[in-house]
Amino acid sequence: MALQGPIPISFGQIFPYGCYAVGEVEPVKDFEASNNGRFVQARDKQTGELVWQIPVMDADPSLKAAQKTVAVKILAPVQPVPPAPVAGLPFTPVEFDGLTVTPYVNGSGRLAYSIRAREMRAPRAHAKAAGNGKEAAA
Repeated sequence: MALQGPIPISFGQIFPYGCYAVGEVEPVKDFEASNNGRFVQARDKQTGELVWQIPVMDADPSLKAAQKTVAVKILAPVQPVPPAPVAGLPFTPVEFDGLTVTPYVNGSGRLAYSIRAREMRAPRAHAKAAGNGKEAAA
């Protein structure tokens, strides 16, 4: 099979309506290496980078409540810092670069996805569509 391992994907493909940080960036625990109360942070198997995660809420209005919040794992040598909060919003909008998705079967026997990113940042300003389908000046 041609597809093996993480599958590259764009932010717009996985979060077409955007997403919002709803928690803090935390280190991911390496359960095999951690023992006797000693915490060992997970490292990515391919790159050796430290693995961090942040819970985000998918802004897709068609999702069920249980599907709205997902963890995005970020590979970085130091703890990533979320963008500054936006005045008037209850959650901080975020975007990710260098995204990959890895499908797997979870403990309930259902298909699930592990989402990883290389970078977290504030959303870029997007061009607004004009009534004729062409991009208008922002």
